[in-house]
Amino acid sequence: MTARTGDKEGRWAWRLTGFITVCVYIFMFAPIIATVVLSFNSSMFGGFPMTGFSLQWYVKLLGNEQVLAAFRTSLWIAVVTAIVTTAVGLVTAFALVRFDFRGKQILSTLVILPALVPETILGVGLLVLIKAVDQPRTLLILVLGHILLAVPYVVLIVQARMVGVRRVYEEAALSLGASRLASFREITLPLLLPAVIAGALLAFTISFDNTSASLFWRPAGVETMPTQILSMLKISISPEINALGTVMILVTVGIPLIGGLILQSLTRLKRRGEPKEETQ
Repeated sequence: MTARTGDKEGRWAWRLTGFITVCVYIFMFAPIIATVVLSFNSSMFGGFPMTGFSLQWYVKLLGNEQVLAAFRTSLWIAVVTAIVTTAVGLVTAFALVRFDFRGKQILSTLVILPALVPETILGVGLLVLIKAVDQPRTLLILVLGHILLAVPYVVLIVQARMVGVRRVYEEAALSLGASRLASFREITLPLLLPAVIAGALLAFTISFDNTSASLFWRPAGVETMPTQILSMLKISISPEINALGTVMILVTVGIPLIGGLILQSLTRLKRRGEPKEETQ
């Protein structure tokens, strides 16, 4: 009887867990699905049931100069952030894993700290700082703020990969006369390439989709895609916002997926190119 009772309780526990999980996923993804679906609604008043299928709101987006300017700004900031963050994160992760130096633990803590502090607090803190030194908000400060937010994630990704790279490969190259820079370029970097690409894509996504920090750091008259959506919401809730939200979803979700597929393809091609070991 005790075993049967335990089995029943276990099944009910799993069913309850599954039900709660489904409810959480519905709560998370239902608004996203509704936004995407309503972006194709032909009616100006977004809501269900839909009155028809139309692409007119996407056409209006292409003719909206404010939206296009915000998209170009977000894209430029995200690309610069991804490039700079990847370079800084790669060098930092390599130094933290391969070298022992004074203040290493302090440096590691400072690098990861922006990921532990809420973005709102960082945004307010940097805003107070630039006000205290009488520094106007500029596009450069906005880019530096995005780099500050994305660096910890790149460092963590590359560092996790770096730990798995054996030091003997680099030592073998050094013993054969290669310089440390050549050893890093020819041996270490190719082994870290999947993590580097993943970190760059994540940094791009973090920057492109950032809202709270951009509200504090952007200069007057400059809008990014998230802040542009908030500005449009203050005026009215238009199906054009649903179309803009769908574009944001495609960019922030599509780029990491495409990057993952590219990494998988490169890994498969690399494995096919490697010579197979003969078994005797």
